Amino acid sequence: MTKKLIQHGNSAALVIDKAILELLNVKIDTPLEITTDGKNIIISPQTRQNAESMILASLDKINRKHGKVLQKLAR
Repeated sequence: MTKKLIQHGNSAALVIDKAILELLNVKIDTPLEITTDGKNIIISPQTRQNAESMILASLDKINRKHGKVLQKLAR
């Protein structure tokens, strides 16, 4: 299936067919995770597990970068 982006204000929008949304059990209010592998845009329904792993990865990155400062602030 080939799709084109459409103008939506100052942004671009991708219209996803209802059949695809139903197949993936995606509703209008379902949070979507948008990632890339450098060549492709990957759009996936965000699961609680995805969200939690992203938060934990962010916390790990913050702790590696600012851990000593955060420990000093905690004292």
